[in-house]
Amino acid sequence: MDFSDNYLLTLGTFLPMVGVLVMLFIPGTQEKLHKEIAILTSGATLAVGIWTLTMFDYDRAGTLQFAVDEKWIDVIKSNYTIGIDGISLPLYILSMFVTFLVVIYSWDNMPDAGNPKAFLMLTLVLQVGMAGTFIAQDLVLFFVFFEVVLLPMYFMIGVWGGEQRQYASLKFFLYTMFGSALMLVAFIALFIVTKNNAANPDEASFAFSWFTENGRNISDNTALWIFAGMFIGFAVKVPMFPFHTWLPDAHTQAPTVGSVILAAILLKLGTYGFVRIAIPFLPQAAHDWAPIIAVLAVIGIIYGALGCLAQTDMKRLIAFSSVAHMGFVMLGISTLTDIGINAALFGMVAHGLITGMLFFIAGSVKERYHTLEIQRLRGMLLQVPRLGWILGFCAMASLGLPGLAGFWGEFPAILSSWNPAEGLNEDLFRVLTVIAALGTVLAAGYLLWLYQRTSFGTPSPEFVGNGPAHGDAHGHDDGHGHDELHDVNTFEWISWTPLLIAIVVFGIVPSLMFDVFDPAVQGLVDSLSGK
Repeated sequence: MDFSDNYLLTLGTFLPMVGVLVMLFIPGTQEKLHKEIAILTSGATLAVGIWTLTMFDYDRAGTLQFAVDEKWIDVIKSNYTIGIDGISLPLYILSMFVTFLVVIYSWDNMPDAGNPKAFLMLTLVLQVGMAGTFIAQDLVLFFVFFEVVLLPMYFMIGVWGGEQRQYASLKFFLYTMFGSALMLVAFIALFIVTKNNAANPDEASFAFSWFTENGRNISDNTALWIFAGMFIGFAVKVPMFPFHTWLPDAHTQAPTVGSVILAAILLKLGTYGFVRIAIPFLPQAAHDWAPIIAVLAVIGIIYGALGCLAQTDMKRLIAFSSVAHMGFVMLGISTLTDIGINAALFGMVAHGLITGMLFFIAGSVKERYHTLEIQRLRGMLLQVPRLGWILGFCAMASLGLPGLAGFWGEFPAILSSWNPAEGLNEDLFRVLTVIAALGTVLAAGYLLWLYQRTSFGTPSPEFVGNGPAHGDAHGHDDGHGHDELHDVNTFEWISWTPLLIAIVVFGIVPSLMFDVFDPAVQGLVDSLSGK
């Protein structure tokens, strides 16, 4: 094996910790130096990711590459087992891509609470947890990385968030810990049961390959209960209805960088867990749970859309839209078909690009207007035309306009639900198809209504002249003046342009991603059918 085979994924995952360690020994007063180190570290990490893209053998996208299997915790049969295939590669790269862009954005948009040193260090630690989750091939290792992201995001919301930040951060932490506890119990139960049922129990381990080979040996009733634990753990992270209530509060109170990372990457940890762990390890239980997942997904689509129509806060509306969009992802997964799972994976990446971009815009709107109350944000196309046009572009992408990335996450998911996997209730899924399609109409309604109210019309008198006054978390005037409103600045252009280009490129040439996903997805679907 050469260097890339042994260390490439480890380097790409843990390199941000080098930046964290360097920043530990630099005084917090040197803000510019900390920003430079964060940009350098996240940029170097992204460079390793690009190197991984060039080294990846796309003809073998369905098999594990750059695999490493080293002893780690012998006493519990857990190894440092990592690897990457066509399912995890795009998400792994997306985590690096988004982290680099949010660090650039932070150069000129650091949260008001201060302490940029701690904020940037937490951002880099988040990157380690996100990347590690996508490369882990051992359940204990997966759980460790899955949980690493929890504390940095808790502090991001709790320290640098809005007025209700303490409530939102505690709610986020408790919900996620509750789901993780059940997920951990399910992992332990799965290990014990597969070991007890194995012909060679001494060979048992927490490696993904062990559970893929031995998951079918579990009794149906036991598998259903183990799957239930995994379902709740991953569903809270997605989040699926009815486990979604932490998300609007967390998004609304989080600083811009926290909202972008949460939407672009952290929500995908749950959906990825379904595709990588729950479904392939327990195929029969997945088949039995699929109708329940599909029903909850479609409820989430409609509920999220209706929730958006009721919002008066721009950021909270975008948060509710994530509930709806992740509903389409889960609907695709629930079909257990190659089309549906491909659509779900594409939808994960597309949602990361588009909704991450929408939260960037919301942060910049808040920075300029000191409010996110939709009724006060009219006339953006006249005052900040570039920002207004970018918002319009992202709204069109989010509602699934053909030619942009959002379309390829939603349309194939709806299409796949018309013909689910063999043995699933076809009549039920076809009813859900019709309801999900109505959800796309509601999406157009709330996104176009948002755009119309914020960008069209005459600017509010309070923002004419010298610009908006400073306000509190709810946008109430505190009487202090503000500089002239300014349009998109240099750091915003640098951090946004790659996302905007990606939304167009993947919308026009979706095969760039589908060709990477499909071989691995086909192997997953074949294993579900026992081929």
